Amino acid sequence: MKRRTGQDQTITRAWRPATQAVRGGTARSEFGETSEAIFLTSGYAYDCAADAAARFAGEQTGMTYSRLQNPTVEMLENRIALLEGAEACRSMATGMAAMTAVLLCQLQQGDHLVGGRAAFGSCRWLTDTLLPKFGIETTVVDARDPQAWIDATRPNTKVFFFETPANPTMDVVDLKAVCAIAKERGITTVVDNAFATPALQRPMEWGADVTAYSATKMMDGQGRVLAGAVCGTSAFINDVLLPFTRNTGPTLSAFNAWVVLKGLETLDLRIRRQSENSLKVGQFLEKRVPKILHPGLASHPQHNLAMAQMDACGPIFAFEVEGGRKQAHGLLDALALVDISNNIGDSRSLMTHPSSTTHYGVAEDKRIEMGVTENLLRLNVGLEDPQDVIEDLDQALAQVGL
Repeated sequence: MKRRTGQDQTITRAWRPATQAVRGGTARSEFGETSEAIFLTSGYAYDCAADAAARFAGEQTGMTYSRLQNPTVEMLENRIALLEGAEACRSMATGMAAMTAVLLCQLQQGDHLVGGRAAFGSCRWLTDTLLPKFGIETTVVDARDPQAWIDATRPNTKVFFFETPANPTMDVVDLKAVCAIAKERGITTVVDNAFATPALQRPMEWGADVTAYSATKMMDGQGRVLAGAVCGTSAFINDVLLPFTRNTGPTLSAFNAWVVLKGLETLDLRIRRQSENSLKVGQFLEKRVPKILHPGLASHPQHNLAMAQMDACGPIFAFEVEGGRKQAHGLLDALALVDISNNIGDSRSLMTHPSSTTHYGVAEDKRIEMGVTENLLRLNVGLEDPQDVIEDLDQALAQVGL
């Protein structure tokens, strides 16, 4: 590959996803390095004052300040956009920085947003607490029901915002149906695709306008750094999102961008193996626990929809015990191999009790409405031998009477 081949989209868009994930967006320096370089710099120098003025005026290409551009960060953004099938991408310091920016950049006082009821705790805080502080009305609905989106729509509705699969209840949203409802009404659809990543699901192919990510999860995939990303049309990213991020500064560091670039090289391999492992673990647990919420299992009420939209089930699912928090915490405490951790997307198997961790900040009545009960546990299945994970779960379940 020549020095600038990776940035030539007339070439890279013809590559298949596995190739894009390894080489897309790469820009080599004059040294010809094979691994992407890390540009740890806050600013850039110019040959003359006229060049500086031209860059700030948008009349000359080039870097001005690392809050706005950085060569390593730009490589990551180009690669994610390729994988997503999007025209452009803007990275962020964290997943929640991405979710906050993608909403605030396009909403203002008097606007209305409809959001999925089942969502990550901090995303529910955005819709329930932050947006109303700015005079933005919000309504949450059962995102699985297309009619609910229609019923919640108002003349001032500007955005539909949802996750699929949702965290942690694994609700699956009909992307084609909900995105069509939005398009008919001139509403922008923002999909949090962190659980699936573009390796398993590309919402834009189903009609979504914008996808948002916690790249901390499967994109890094090894529990190392925080990162976020937003993908959309060039017009949305450059004309709507960029003015917001330029002036508020949720900037991704060059080092974190480099780590995620390395993670993307193995994303396809990792998420497919973890999906296989997750299915095996889910099949074991289905026989041992009162309820399991796993989109890869035929018992999931939206199994057929999930498998139509996704290439595999993903590494994450939830299940319920019957003895409330005491039994749930007892099961976690009995684990010997699986870590107690509120993170997901890691190459290690992790389990958490959402009601007391990731969704602790959500009011109890809203947690119950979402299905985040005291009985619910969320499991991220990693790259270990699935039989070792099963054996660990087996002994832990036995200790709590299951």
